[in-house]
Amino acid sequence: MGKPTTTSAAIRQQFLDFFASKGHTIVPSASLIPHDDPTLLFTNAGMNQFKDVFLGLGSRPYTRVADTQKCMRVSGKHNDLEDVGKSPYHHTFFEMLGNWSFGDYYKKEAIEWAWELLTERWGLPKEYLYATVFEDDEGELGRDTEAAGYWLQVTDIVPDHVVYFGRKDNFWEMADTGPCGPNSEIHIDRGWEFCDRQGEPGHVCRVNGDCQRFLELWNLVFIQYNRHADGTLELLPDKHVDTGMGFERIVLVLQGMQSNYETDLFTGIVRGVQEMLGHTGAEREENRLAYRVIADHSRAVTFLIGDGVLPGNEGRGYTLRMILRRAARFGHKIGFQDPFLAQTAQMVIDTMGDFYTELRARRDFILRTITEEEKRFLRTLDTGLTRLDSLMADLSARGEAVIPGAAAFNLWSQDGFPLDLTRDVAEESGFTVDEVGYHEALARHVEVSASGDRFRAIDAEQMARYSHLLADLRADGRLGEAGVAHVYAEGTTADTQIVALLRAGVPAVDAEPGDEVEVVLATTPFYVESGGQVSDTGHIVGTGWEIEVTDVRQPTPGLIVHTGQVTGGTPAVGDPAQAKVDARRRADIARNHTATHLLHKALRTILGGHVAQAGSLVAPDRLRFDFTHPEALTLEQLEAIERTVNEAILDAYPMCAFHVPYQEAIAGGAIALFDEKYADVVRVMKTGDPEQPYTQELCGGTHVSNTVEIGLFYIVSEASVGAGLRRIEALTGRGAYQLVHRRLAELAAAAATLACQPEEVGSRVTGLLETIRSQERTIARLSREAARHRFESLLSQVQNVDGVPLLVAEIEAADMETLRQMTDWFRDRLPSGVIVLGALMDGKPGFVAAVTADLVARGLHAGQLVKATARIVGGGGGGRPTMAQAGGRDASKLQEALNVVPDLLRESL
Repeated sequence: MGKPTTTSAAIRQQFLDFFASKGHTIVPSASLIPHDDPTLLFTNAGMNQFKDVFLGLGSRPYTRVADTQKCMRVSGKHNDLEDVGKSPYHHTFFEMLGNWSFGDYYKKEAIEWAWELLTERWGLPKEYLYATVFEDDEGELGRDTEAAGYWLQVTDIVPDHVVYFGRKDNFWEMADTGPCGPNSEIHIDRGWEFCDRQGEPGHVCRVNGDCQRFLELWNLVFIQYNRHADGTLELLPDKHVDTGMGFERIVLVLQGMQSNYETDLFTGIVRGVQEMLGHTGAEREENRLAYRVIADHSRAVTFLIGDGVLPGNEGRGYTLRMILRRAARFGHKIGFQDPFLAQTAQMVIDTMGDFYTELRARRDFILRTITEEEKRFLRTLDTGLTRLDSLMADLSARGEAVIPGAAAFNLWSQDGFPLDLTRDVAEESGFTVDEVGYHEALARHVEVSASGDRFRAIDAEQMARYSHLLADLRADGRLGEAGVAHVYAEGTTADTQIVALLRAGVPAVDAEPGDEVEVVLATTPFYVESGGQVSDTGHIVGTGWEIEVTDVRQPTPGLIVHTGQVTGGTPAVGDPAQAKVDARRRADIARNHTATHLLHKALRTILGGHVAQAGSLVAPDRLRFDFTHPEALTLEQLEAIERTVNEAILDAYPMCAFHVPYQEAIAGGAIALFDEKYADVVRVMKTGDPEQPYTQELCGGTHVSNTVEIGLFYIVSEASVGAGLRRIEALTGRGAYQLVHRRLAELAAAAATLACQPEEVGSRVTGLLETIRSQERTIARLSREAARHRFESLLSQVQNVDGVPLLVAEIEAADMETLRQMTDWFRDRLPSGVIVLGALMDGKPGFVAAVTADLVARGLHAGQLVKATARIVGGGGGGRPTMAQAGGRDASKLQEALNVVPDLLRESL
C-alpha cells in the first residue's frame, strides 16, 4: 500500500512543498515551550502557535500557512505516556503536519488539496480512504452538508465512504468557550490483517471503531462558530481552517509498515540499541517494550533539552526527568550498566538534525545534559533499592504486604525511583503498591509544580476586554494599526497623550486623586518586563495632575498598559501628558543588564562553550544569571570570571544596537536564548567593535552606552538551582559600592575586636580555630576515657541466659558512635556473648546490639534482636547479624524495652 523507499525526511519536505505550491507561507516549528500560552506545559498541537489568531487577539502577515510542529503529550487531557511502547502509534514526542487558513480559503480547498496530496502526490489507493463528516447527534446543528457536498464534488472518493459522526468524533472545540466548528477526518482501511480483535464474537471493523484496521490520518477542522459562556453558538465573521496530520502515522502508511517503530524515524535508534547490547533479533523482540520506550523517550529527551528544558523537580523539568529516568530504567533492565542515552540521542540528531538544525547546533549541550542526569539516576538506583528493601522489611514485620502510595511517591520524589521500578521490585518480593495513593500524591505534587511554573488558566474575559479596547482605539484613530508607539530605547521621557483610562478594569473618562488606574498612552518610553528585565517605573504628568506608575505590561500585542495611582489632580482621556521614566532606576537596571552580557561571555570563555543562559533577572538592585554547567564552580573559576567581567568594564567598550533579520544575526554569531521567541527582524546588542564584537546577543532590553558606566561588578553567590543548572547573583554600580563599603566596615570592626590590622584578620582567625580544634580533641579524648570507665563498671552486670553471656544496660551517651564503641570493647573482653545498650539521645531512645561470631553461627542475629527491642518504643531498625542499631519515639519505654531483651534472647536460642 505504501512506498517503502520513501524516507521520512522526503515525506516531510513533500508536504511542505505541496502547500508552498498552493500559496502557503512555510514557517518553522515553534518551540516545545509555548512562550505565549501559560495554560500549556508543552506545545501539544500544531495550532498552538496560532491560537491568538483564532481567539482574535493577534494577527499574522499571511492568511495561508503550513508547517510541521514539534509536539509533546505527557500531561493533562492529552497524555500518551502510558501507551508508549504498548501501542504501535502513541508517542510522547511527535510531529504534526498542518496547514491553516485565516479567513482565506475554506472547506472546498481544504478537502480538495488533502485528497490531491494523499492520492495523487503520495499515491494512496482511493478505494481504501474514508472521510468522516459532522452530523449533530444532539439535533441542534444538523448535518454538515457543505463538507459532505465538497467530498462528493471535488474528489473521486467512493461515495459510500463518506460517513457521518456526532460531536464526540467530528466537532472540534478549543475550550469550553471560544472558536469551534465541525471537522472532517480522513481514515484509511489497512485491511483485515490489521484487525487486532479477529475472532471476537460480535466484533465489526469500522471507521472510529475499536480495532486497528482503520487508521485516522488527517483532521480537517472548519472553525466557523464562537461558543459563548451560556453554550450558544454564533457564526464567526471570518472562517478559518486548522488541519493536523500525524507525521509518524503518514510515514507508517507510506513506508508500508505495521508499527511506527518500524519506520526510519525509529529504526536507527532501535538498531543502535541492539548493537550496543549485542542482542540477537530474538532478544530484541523479547524486549520489544523496552526498545520502543527507549526509542520514543530518546526523541523526547533530545528535543526537550534542545529547546532549553533542563531536568528538575517542577513543571517541565519534572517531566523531562521522569521521561529520561524511565528510559534509563528500561535500559538498565535489558542490560545497560553504564549511561547510554547520550548515544541514542546522537542517533536522533543524526536522523532529524538536518531539518531541525537546532539539534546539531546544541548537540554538545544536549549530550552533556543527558549524560549528567543519567549518571545521577544510576547513582540513586542502589540507594533507592536499599530504602525499598528496608521499607518492605518494616511492612513485613507488621504483617503488611502493600507499599503505601505516599511511600512509593517519596521513593520517586526523594530518590528518583520510578513507580514501575518500585512495582517490579515489590512483586518479586510478594508485595503490591497502592498505585491510587501514589497517583494522588503525584497529582498534588504536579499541581504545586505547575503553580510554581505559572501554568495558569487565562482569564479569557479579561483578555477579550483588552483586545476589544485595542480594536476600539484603532477604529476611532486614537491608535494606529501598530498600536502604542514604544520608544523606550530612545530615552526616558516622551511627550504623549492619554488615549484610554481604566478603573477596576472598566474604561473611564477621567480619574480622581487616590484612584488605582490603568493608563494607555499614544507613545510610551516605559520598558515592559521582558527577557528577564523588570518593567520601568516613573510618572505620567499633565497640567495640574500626576500619576505614579508602579508597573507596565502588555496584555495583548500592540497595547501597553501603565498601572499606578493618581497622586494629584484629575487626569482625563485626551489630556496631553509627559511620560517620565525613573531615570536613575533605569540606569541601575541598564548596568545590570549589560553586565549579564559580559558575564555570559566570561562564563563561556572560562568554563566552555557548553554554557548557555537558562534564565535571568535584571532588576535595579541586583542581577541573577542562570546557566548550564554540570558542577559547582571553584573559587579560582569565580575569581577569574569576576576579573574578566571587570576587565571588560574597564576596557570601556561601546554598546551598539542593530536591527537585522533573525537568520542573518544567527549566521553572524549572535547568541539567541533557548526559551525566547524571536521575530523575523531582531535587535542585536553588540559590545565593542561592531565588526569584531566582544559580545553580541539578541536582546531587546536597555543597556549602558559604554561598559565603563557599569562601575564595579561583584559576584555575591554561586549555587545550584537544579540538575546541571547553576545560578550566579551579582551586583554592579551603586549596589556593588554599597556592598564593598559594608564589607570593609565589617572587616575593620573584626580587626578591632581581634586587636590586629585588617590584613591580619585571616591569620588571627586561623590561629583561634586551631586552638578550638585542639581543645575539641582534648574533650573527645576525655569523653572516651570516661566512657571506657563507665563500660568497665558495666561488666559486673553481665548475666547468663541459657549459657550465653548477656549484657543489657541503659547508659548515658551523646551519640550512637559511643554505643557502637562500647560493643567493640565488650567483644574484646568476652570471646562469646551478646550486648544490647540503650540511651536517650536528644530526647529519643536509641539502641545498639552486637553478637559474637560463634553465636551468629547458632542462629542469633543482632538486627532481629534490636528491631524487636525498638518496636516497644515505637521504632525500628536493623543491620548485620553481628552489629545492628535502632531508634524509636517513646522515651518513657526505654527501660521496658531493655527488660525484654533476655526473653527475646531465649526465644532466639
